Amino acid sequence: MKIIPKAPTAKNPPEQFTGDVWVDPVASPQEPDQRMVVGRVRFAPGARTAWHSHENGQTLHITDGVALIGTRDGTVVRATPGQTIYTPPGEEHWHGATPDDFMEHLAMLENGDDPATTTTWLEHVTDADYTRAASAED
Repeated sequence: MKIIPKAPTAKNPPEQFTGDVWVDPVASPQEPDQRMVVGRVRFAPGARTAWHSHENGQTLHITDGVALIGTRDGTVVRATPGQTIYTPPGEEHWHGATPDDFMEHLAMLENGDDPATTTTWLEHVTDADYTRAASAED
């Protein structure tokens, strides 16, 4: 058993996020055959990821605020604290906060064979698409 030292909070890069988004690593592989990665991610109001997909899917567990999660077919899910959303491998999606509130989630995924290519980052979500998603009825 060991205590894993806390890594510093990092601000996510503007190439992959719109607005202010911070991540605190929670778990990462400790042994050669492990793949699990978990991060606590906090989004300022209006902040969101760019479009992206994950080689082995992703699970998001909302811990604070209201999350917006969108898919390429136009589906937008609003998730609240305690809810968990799963995106399957290869599904292009984005997630972020509503325009008026902070949002926090735990992001959980398994690295691929090459951890550097586990997530495929794509273009930013346009302001028009975000506004349409944020104003959609539940």
